[in-house]
Amino acid sequence: MILFLLLLLGFAYYVMKPEERSRLHRAVLAGAWQVKAEASRSRPYPFRDALHERTRRAFVTPTLVALNLTIFVFMLAGAGALDDPATLVSWGGNFAPRTTNGEWWRLVTAMFVHSGMFHLLINIAGLVQVGLILERLLGRVAFAAVYVTAGVFASLVSLSTHPVSVTCGASGAIFGIYGLLIAVSIWGIFRPSTVTLPLKAFKRLGPAAAVFILYNVATDSLPAGAELVGFVAGFLCGLGLAINVGDRTTPARWVAAAMVPAVAIAVALAIPLRGIADVRPEIERVVAVESRTAGAYQTALDRFKSGRMTAEALAQLIDRTIMPELQAADIRLKALEKVPPEHRPLVADAEEFVRLRSESWRLRSEGLRKTGGVLRREIGRKDRPSNETVRSRAEAQHRASMLTLGKAEGTERASLEALQRIKPASPSGTGQR
Repeated sequence: MILFLLLLLGFAYYVMKPEERSRLHRAVLAGAWQVKAEASRSRPYPFRDALHERTRRAFVTPTLVALNLTIFVFMLAGAGALDDPATLVSWGGNFAPRTTNGEWWRLVTAMFVHSGMFHLLINIAGLVQVGLILERLLGRVAFAAVYVTAGVFASLVSLSTHPVSVTCGASGAIFGIYGLLIAVSIWGIFRPSTVTLPLKAFKRLGPAAAVFILYNVATDSLPAGAELVGFVAGFLCGLGLAINVGDRTTPARWVAAAMVPAVAIAVALAIPLRGIADVRPEIERVVAVESRTAGAYQTALDRFKSGRMTAEALAQLIDRTIMPELQAADIRLKALEKVPPEHRPLVADAEEFVRLRSESWRLRSEGLRKTGGVLRREIGRKDRPSNETVRSRAEAQHRASMLTLGKAEGTERASLEALQRIKPASPSGTGQR
């Protein structure tokens, strides 16, 4: 329908006479100037005037927007897909095995990393309007402190509930700002002033807030617990910092006093999370051991088949090189502590692979020794039995050794099935905030 109307208007413009087109141009230009003048006309708005009188310019909100946009532009220019967990981690995304092992700064940096343009724009839309109001009401220091505090608490909850996912984005912090808005509104009801939020202000905030909340609910982009904790953190901070919001901005000493218990609670939540294991390096080592030892054995086996290597030497390669590497991998796997629940089956499969692979190599070594030594033992006997006797004994021994090798191959197949289950050892996905 829209395309049809555009075509119809285009045709009407085409068939117009030159003087009719001139009149149309003048009318459109006059209308545009009128709209511009109406938009730029300053109308009395007591709440807005009181905000500007209290804090002339907002600084923190534009800075937050600029930081998010700048980092996103650099991510676009960098290598890797935006929604790739490895890319998000490299730019500061929150990932429990990295964060809880000394990289606690990710609790903050994750608030400025986004996995897509729409994700970024939704968060900016949710932040800008309410941020500009609250920053002028409470002051820059109080607003920035609440924003960071809510974001950090949301990140901590994400670590606890989804330790193997990479989370990023500012949704937790923005939910905290909405909690702060509710607290400020409550104090405004009990202590009305010129900066008490009027109904008109809430109507203007409504569309952006609705889009932001519906997006987070519809996409399930952040664990509900993290969103709720961010909101509650902002609300509680607001109850303490916005008591006298009708009279003045929040003093810096009040902000410092409020941050002391917040920091203490954050530390208390973080201590049990310390040292969450990242099993991926160990799983990758196991896969690398299999690739390396299988390649070395295949090279030696080719030499054995061409007569340049004995069965005993091939068995010694297994005993002295391959088996020790598998034993070392088994020790490292068993030494892992605080493995996330999502990765425990992965570690169990890796341990099962190492056990089965070690057994298959042991059986293979045993079979090689039986096959390679039978003729030498028979030929070296003093009574020198007939060739037929030697042949029959050799065939019997060969069948026994082949049975052993068959068991080795069966165990090897089972171990390789376990290997296929542990190969995709990467973060399970991303969570946007």
